[in-house]
Amino acid sequence: MKLSEVLIKPVLTEKANSQQDKLRRYAFKVSKKANKLEIKKAVETFYGVTVTSVNTAVSPAKNKSRFTKTGVISGRKPSYKKAFVTVKEGDAIDMYSNI
Repeated sequence: MKLSEVLIKPVLTEKANSQQDKLRRYAFKVSKKANKLEIKKAVETFYGVTVTSVNTAVSPAKNKSRFTKTGVISGRKPSYKKAFVTVKEGDAIDMYSNI
C-alpha cells in the first residue's frame, strides 16, 4: 500500500486535542487495509516525527434514520478505522498549519 493512501485525515475533536496536549497522542482516520507498521512509517515521513507507539480501533457502521415530508429515510453510515499515534518526548505535530 502506498504511504499517501494510508492517512486519510486527522481527527480534530475535543478529546483528541486534550490527548495531544497531555499524552502527545494524535488521532488519524486511516485506511481500513493499513496495518500499524504502515501507519507508523506514513506519520514519520509526512510529519517528520519519531513514533513510539500506534494503537488502532475500528468504529463499526451505524444505522441512521431521519424524518422528512415523504416519510422516514433509513440509511447506514460506513465503518472506519482510527489510529492513535504517540510521538517521542519533545516532538509535536502542528495539525492547524494548513487550515
